[in-house]
Amino acid sequence: MSRDHFRILCFDLAAGQGQVVTLDGRDSVAGGSGLAALLFNTYGHKSQPWDDPEQPLIFTIGPLTGYFPLMSKTVCAFKSPYHNQYAESHAGGRSALSLQLVGFDALVIAGRAKRPSCLVIGSQSTELKDVHFLWGMDVQKSGKMLRSMFPGSGHRSILRIGPAGEQGSAMAGINVDTYRHFGRLGAGAVMGAKNLKAIVLQGDGNFPLGDSPDYTKLFQEVYRQLTATDMMRKYHDLGTPVNVAVLNGIKALPCRNLQQTSDPQISGITGEHFADAALLRSAACAGCPVGCIHIGFVREKFLGENQYLYRQVSYDHEPVFAAGSMLGVTDCFAVLGILDVAEKMGIDIMSAGVALAWATEATEKGIISEKETVAALLFGDAAAYQQAMLHLAIGANEFYRLLGQGIMKAAARYGGAEFACVLGQEMAGYATGEVFFISQALGFRNSHLDAAGYSYDQKNTDKDVAAAVQFLTDDERERVLLTSMVSCLFARNVYTPQLLAQCLEAAGYPTLAGSIDAVSRNIQKLRWRMRLATGFDPEAVTIPARFSEITTWKGRLDAEYLAALKGAYARRILEMGRPVSSVPAPS
Repeated sequence: MSRDHFRILCFDLAAGQGQVVTLDGRDSVAGGSGLAALLFNTYGHKSQPWDDPEQPLIFTIGPLTGYFPLMSKTVCAFKSPYHNQYAESHAGGRSALSLQLVGFDALVIAGRAKRPSCLVIGSQSTELKDVHFLWGMDVQKSGKMLRSMFPGSGHRSILRIGPAGEQGSAMAGINVDTYRHFGRLGAGAVMGAKNLKAIVLQGDGNFPLGDSPDYTKLFQEVYRQLTATDMMRKYHDLGTPVNVAVLNGIKALPCRNLQQTSDPQISGITGEHFADAALLRSAACAGCPVGCIHIGFVREKFLGENQYLYRQVSYDHEPVFAAGSMLGVTDCFAVLGILDVAEKMGIDIMSAGVALAWATEATEKGIISEKETVAALLFGDAAAYQQAMLHLAIGANEFYRLLGQGIMKAAARYGGAEFACVLGQEMAGYATGEVFFISQALGFRNSHLDAAGYSYDQKNTDKDVAAAVQFLTDDERERVLLTSMVSCLFARNVYTPQLLAQCLEAAGYPTLAGSIDAVSRNIQKLRWRMRLATGFDPEAVTIPARFSEITTWKGRLDAEYLAALKGAYARRILEMGRPVSSVPAPS
């Protein structure tokens, strides 16, 4: 691995061969999100559809991966089946460290394999293996098979898809090491379209750590801040499900397809109740001392009376919202049962849960019936939602195949767009107000993590459009710097720009360390340029009526303020997406 350029494995699935290329640009795009945009600009086909075999599936890491704590994420970039535009999804697990250990800054996969295959990458060799017998197998079963077929150390990472990805659902994710996911915007369908069931990163190499006193002292100080202070206590103790009770208390939790913003029966799915009743253990991504992955259990009858099978299921705030409050399900074990089906099928629980909430209200209003849903959908009926989750993942009929492409596509056929909870994609678990709704609807990833709009809503009672848009722009730029390192965003209060500069200096990137503000601005513009070049029009984004009908602790949502924010932020995005200087070519 060089400090001067990126080392990239480009693999052609059709030919079954790979090539190692080098690419300049470290000091202008850093890595992670910036490198992904650079690679899509180099290898992507902006005017071709998402499932064109030559569209690349890109995985990138950052300059600090493996060098400092919580530099544990991998960026996956692709043209999305959800909206046919450039997209990113981020995941933890062991994937980032494993990619570093096999010696690459990025993996670019193009073409379509002749048969369902698994791409196995080690530090000394790469091969494409025929795994047609895994096609159709769920994520849990295929994971067991893959671990047996490709044994490795604790540094091995396995990325795989389930039936949802094989069927081309725009809600299909990529499972990473069982408990993490490239979940949003359909990365799993991209793998499915390439006949790629799995990717195994063997993690069997090594890389030199900094041996200077400055590096050692800085590592120890970062580690101390992450473990000996209260900064990360929330994530370690109850985890993000602590948000459930907080948001419910301020009338900002989406409930029953956002017909409500609080639920008096919510106590059964709060973070506190999960910890008391269902928490089995905690886990962590590679290189993370925090341990934010909370794993509960589901129990099924097995063999005979009083004999049970227990299965482990991870949970966070967003899955609990999507399979819980949004569906009116208020029992923690019932929520875990729904999550278990989604995990096996390899479908993004956030989009899937919100989609089934829409389908339930559409049923209530007589827009669709049991003829379409197969299972009789009623808010609170967890058993019906388990059935419906399976139907949605496999595309059991025309209705579910259409719904799997996104609620708005189903609403265009059946009606009900006015109560679709869609902000670019199916909403995240926050109903805090206007700034968050615009942040997700127009944000680069249509994600609650693009910028802290949910926090801005809670801290600001004024309606200053210019101030809100400036906040979203600045906050996105700071997060883009982190996702180019690639840091877990939970550590954003630790990894300030000043600390990042020190870390880069200690890791051997002095030029990058001295220009991180300019680099973050460049990356922000480059990402938007890729999104706009593939068809995104922020001025054409619409916000469904449901979002202007809600009431939070601040009162009725202000539709006029919402519209003004949308217009101003759309104009800012178009400004940021103007063409930037030419980018380097691979050698």
